[in-house]
Amino acid sequence: MKKMILAGLLAVTTFASSATVVEMQTSQGTITINLFDKRTPKTVENFLNYVSNDAYNNTVIHRSVNNFVIQGGGFTYDDEFKAIETAEAVTNEPVLSNVKGTIAMAKLGSDANSATSQWFFNLKDNSENLDNQNGGFTVFGQITADSYDVIDAIRELTHCGEIPVVGITTEQCADPDTVITSANLVSINNVVVLDDDPNSSINLSPKESTNGDGSNVNPDKSSSGGAIGWFVLPLALLGFKRRRTA
Repeated sequence: MKKMILAGLLAVTTFASSATVVEMQTSQGTITINLFDKRTPKTVENFLNYVSNDAYNNTVIHRSVNNFVIQGGGFTYDDEFKAIETAEAVTNEPVLSNVKGTIAMAKLGSDANSATSQWFFNLKDNSENLDNQNGGFTVFGQITADSYDVIDAIRELTHCGEIPVVGITTEQCADPDTVITSANLVSINNVVVLDDDPNSSINLSPKESTNGDGSNVNPDKSSSGGAIGWFVLPLALLGFKRRRTA
C-alpha cells in the first residue's frame, strides 16, 4: 500500500492542488473541512493523497483530550489497533495558528518535518502551546460551523483513557473482562472531496501563527497545555488492547 500511496501522489498532483473542501463521514456524524491549499499547499496535497487512496476509510479516532484535541488518521481496529501504511513525511508549514475548529498535522516529537497521516482537531485556542511546540504544528484547514455538533458529540463520549468509546461505561473501561469491538469506537467511514475550487476558502480569514514560521521555537520543549505526537500512541493503545484480550 505504501508504494500505492507514493505512486498516487504523482497521479493526483493536479487534483490535490485544487481540492479545498472535504467531508469526513464518521460514525458520529459528518465533519466538513475547508482546506487551506493556498497557504499550506504541501500539507493539503499530502492529506488529499491519503484521501484519494482511501487510506482514512475505516480508521478510528484514537485520541480525544477534553479542552485540547481530537486525533485520528493513524489506525484501524479489528480486535486490535493496526497502524495504516504511510507515505514520506511532509515538510512543516506552520504559517497558520492552532485556534479552535482548525485541523492540523500530528508528528514525531523533536522532529518538525515528520508529519505523515495523522491529524487532529483543535478543541480550543491552542496557539500558545501548539504554534510554539516542535517547530509549530501545521494547520491546514478549518471545520464548518455545523460540524461543531459532531466534534462535541465525540468529545462528550465516555473515554477509556484518551480513547472515546460508544456503549461502554467508565466502570467497564476499568474491567479487564470488557470486550471492545470496532462498534465501540468512533470510526471514520469515508473522506470525500466536495468542492475542488481552489478559491473556496477565499472568504475565510485564518489566524496567522503566533510564532511566525516556527523557526524560533525549541522542538524539545512543550508547554503545560498538552503535547501532540503520534509516536507516543502505540504505548497507550497497547494498554487498551490488553484490556480487550485479557
